[in-house]
Amino acid sequence: MKTEILKLNKAGSPQAWINYEDAATAKSKGQVLWEMGSLAISLRGGFQNSGEQSQLDIPAIIAVKGRVVEQMVPQISNPVLFARDDHMCLYCGHTFVAREHSRDHVIPRSRGGRDVWENCVTSCRKCNNYKADKTPEEAGLELLAIPFAPNLYEWFYLDNRNVLTDQMEYLKSKFQNVFVA
Repeated sequence: MKTEILKLNKAGSPQAWINYEDAATAKSKGQVLWEMGSLAISLRGGFQNSGEQSQLDIPAIIAVKGRVVEQMVPQISNPVLFARDDHMCLYCGHTFVAREHSRDHVIPRSRGGRDVWENCVTSCRKCNNYKADKTPEEAGLELLAIPFAPNLYEWFYLDNRNVLTDQMEYLKSKFQNVFVA
């Protein structure tokens, strides 16, 4: 399992999942304003004249210097959509592996439906084919959950399923929607 470090801006908004090498570089260059969370990795370097080995501790969360830019939730993508819906078909309720999922537009695109978070759900291929170019009501299907656009903090959680406990606590404190995880 590859541990990723949650990089925040100085205002505390998530900016990216970065590898420990990039976090070490930021820390070495003095770009880290504050850090929090438990130790994610401890890097050991060369030996000093005193015989002591150098060490650089990388925490789970770092905030870096720089301009604060309003970051929007990225556009919808299938992996994050499937994670949002907990890999469950929102029509029949069965859970599937990713290759058996499809993206369904609640209001079909051919009928003016948009390709946005609030109009897309995870569907198994069978339900998606059955629904075809109809609304759920016209196809006699009922949505098991209301599709929503995750906020930035929810999106960062959904985008990385190897979230450390401290990272999860930080992100979860800003969740606005309730979803099965």
